[in-house]
Amino acid sequence: MSDGGKPFEDGIGAIFEVVHTLRAPDGCPWDREQTHESLRQYLLEETYELLEAIDSGDDAKMREELGDLLLQVAMHAEIAAEEGRFDAAQISEAAAAKMVKRHPHVFGDRSVADADEVLRNWEHQKIREAREAGSEDSVVDRVPSTLPALAWALGLQKRAARVGFDFASPAAAAGAVGEEARELAETQDREHAFEELGDLLFSIVSLARTLKVNPEDALRVAGQRFRKRFAAAESSLRQQGKSFSDLSADEVLATWEKTK
Repeated sequence: MSDGGKPFEDGIGAIFEVVHTLRAPDGCPWDREQTHESLRQYLLEETYELLEAIDSGDDAKMREELGDLLLQVAMHAEIAAEEGRFDAAQISEAAAAKMVKRHPHVFGDRSVADADEVLRNWEHQKIREAREAGSEDSVVDRVPSTLPALAWALGLQKRAARVGFDFASPAAAAGAVGEEARELAETQDREHAFEELGDLLFSIVSLARTLKVNPEDALRVAGQRFRKRFAAAESSLRQQGKSFSDLSADEVLATWEKTK
């Protein structure tokens, strides 16, 4: 690979060198104009595209999207380096050092029983690091509030569970779901219904977590099933010269059942 004469290095460093060239004074005008703030939208887009590629099981697509995400890392690293703040090497070294420190069962002499204990130790290590740095923030304060609501709720619950705040069993979590559903069904006030619906959704996330099911993934797959089934029912009606709006409630239900 080259920029018209100058060869770029191979391997992991290739994209970082390409970005350095793109951001140079004689590089690409668009790339040179970018800032950490202007790149935010692309970081989110590339993350969601990677998630879609993972769901598809397409290795070529996944490799491409991982590359696009790595490009975003390279851009942010280059911008920071230009400002004299930090560079790609420091990012990598700091991440590696943190992983070594938080995995004493691999790089040290500590032993663990299972993955759950690894996560608990990880959380306690982060608490110690925060307190050593003078922070008294709650463990849940470290969950980014910019996450989509479902992922944010899951993150809050995971952090709390790792320090001992959790349901005793999936059955207990399911009981909380039933209780919240009853409270929602009984409310007559719109504002109260808003709060109760939030509580119900939050409790469903708890149930999913105790069952070791990712609610974001489960909801996405359910949405995909609905999309395919709805499209099939819609296509069947179209062949009859009809649409859902032409049907009675009973006919809609019958048509839906036929597409199972």
